Amino acid sequence: MLTLFKKLFIWWNQDTFGTKLKTIFFGNLVGEDSFGNKYYESKKGKRWVIYSDEIDASKIPVEWYSWMHFTPNKIENDHKFDKYNWQKPHQPNLTGTEKSYYPYKNKNAIKKKYKSWKDEN
Repeated sequence: MLTLFKKLFIWWNQDTFGTKLKTIFFGNLVGEDSFGNKYYESKKGKRWVIYSDEIDASKIPVEWYSWMHFTPNKIENDHKFDKYNWQKPHQPNLTGTEKSYYPYKNKNAIKKKYKSWKDEN
């Protein structure tokens, strides 16, 4: 019952029931990226993405980002992207995670500059 409730009303976990219906009836699968996100387009030209995991717009690779925003590039024709060996794979926004960038070698140096309101308890 809770899962059905989540599907009906909670949009930030996964696609909602309405999005699922829209995808089934009006969506044409255009392609899938390396993260497993699926990209759809309607006959009227509306485009949307169904995320494979947690919803986060920074998980859309650059080639699909340009497609989502109607920026012309070769995705319109090809849908296959061969990357060069010097290109790094796309990474989502890592701010606030253990993999985030710290300008100092010692990660504890940043923690000394401020106190979080959560630590004051």
